[in-house]
Amino acid sequence: AGISFGGQMHGLVILDENDEVIRPAILWNDGRTQKETDYLNEVIGKEKISACTANIAFAGFTAPKILWVKENEPENFKKIRKIMLPKDYLAYKLSGVHCCDMSDASGMLLFDVKNRCWSKEMLKICGITEEQMPKLFESYETVGTLKDELAEMLQIPNTCKIVAGAGDNAAAAVATGTVGDGRCNISLGTSGTIFISSAKFGVDKYNALHAFCDANGAYHLMGCMLSAASCNKWWMDEILKTKEYAKEQEDIVKLGENQVFYLPYLMGERSPHNDPSARAAFIGMSMDTTREEMTQAVLEGVAFGLRDSLEVARNLGIQIERTKICGGGAKSLLWKKIIANVMNLKVDVLEVEEGPSMGGAMLAAVGCGAYPDVETVGKKMAYVVDTVKPEEELVAKYEEKYQKFKKLYPSLKPLF
Repeated sequence: AGISFGGQMHGLVILDENDEVIRPAILWNDGRTQKETDYLNEVIGKEKISACTANIAFAGFTAPKILWVKENEPENFKKIRKIMLPKDYLAYKLSGVHCCDMSDASGMLLFDVKNRCWSKEMLKICGITEEQMPKLFESYETVGTLKDELAEMLQIPNTCKIVAGAGDNAAAAVATGTVGDGRCNISLGTSGTIFISSAKFGVDKYNALHAFCDANGAYHLMGCMLSAASCNKWWMDEILKTKEYAKEQEDIVKLGENQVFYLPYLMGERSPHNDPSARAAFIGMSMDTTREEMTQAVLEGVAFGLRDSLEVARNLGIQIERTKICGGGAKSLLWKKIIANVMNLKVDVLEVEEGPSMGGAMLAAVGCGAYPDVETVGKKMAYVVDTVKPEEELVAKYEEKYQKFKKLYPSLKPLF
């Protein structure tokens, strides 16, 4: 009946006059745009950029990538007829419509989040026009129907609706029922996010959190760290040379007492530091340090990094008592327990850990009229099967550890 999407955000897909891809997409985690990011934040100015888009420039965002192509590949820049995001290119191939949804558009730094439209000022700064941008839709809106030739090939009716979909975190929020005011979701995927839904538009004064549109027509604040479950994958696959993830966590029992710290900045960091040059580090090892303590430090380092963003939200006066959790890392009971106690939040565990794809399917259901709105489908389909509660004694121990952790990045920053 319908197809929709939960897609990786920020990637630059550029098409020529024949709608052919001009160059390989520059993806969300690509840090080549430091010069362009500095130009936007320092020359154009953070205040102006934030006034236009509700955000400041981060190396992963789309606008700096456009400026990079303009500077480094002027012949490709001249060919651009359409600028798209990865999932929206798929929607175009299925429907023939150049489209983008509000949540994904929010992460391009070309979009006026408050007013849900392209920012004329930002387009001008980047040397592009509104004609080069896709048409905007809410995440649950139908952009078109499946092309006849694809319907035949895929054995799907050509009445199949193509629904706009959402950026991966906004889609994951739909899947976890994090829709409405003041709800929270933590995603432990390749990157890690803390996602706080809001009925009203709002921006923190340092722009440490992203202020984006939500998949239900409202807004959300989001802290994004570039390496989350990927930290554990790197540690297991590349360093320990094992695929026995669960086995490596079996003997970790002394929570809150680890003397080893890990900074989770394998690919630089976005929220709240905005530093592509930041790097990962282990600190505090001794001759007594064990393999288990190193593994534990990786899990704890990601939890501490996510708490950095939670603290920004708390400083805005946002009161959060519980969170949903999704992503591959959410399969680990130990990691969920660490997060519950580092954050001092009740962590609600869902039946389905894979958020974005489920959220995409749920948005398709709304687009097809099976549910009246996004909040309703979230309540119907996001099943909580367990809750991991913080323990008072552990919370106190992790509070002490977090106070040490948050001093490490500022101390090491000059070395990066």
